[in-house]
Amino acid sequence: MEIVQIKASGFFELLKMKDTSMWEIFAQMIGAEEKQIVFLDDEEKMLFTYILPNNLEQLDTDREKFAAEYSGKLSGMN
Repeated sequence: MEIVQIKASGFFELLKMKDTSMWEIFAQMIGAEEKQIVFLDDEEKMLFTYILPNNLEQLDTDREKFAAEYSGKLSGMN
């Protein structure tokens, strides 16, 4: 498994500037080998990880699951 480290603040700022979603970037990263994406804070401490699947179908499933969980958390804050 390949490990890809990403500084979260820069990554999400770039997504805003390019007006794209992280899922579009993840789709471009899919290859034969599974990848573990490690998001780091500015001090290089691990924030969270994501195992990038090796096919678009699973990525779409992950995206839908993430959207549902995120929506649920947002509605719980109101």
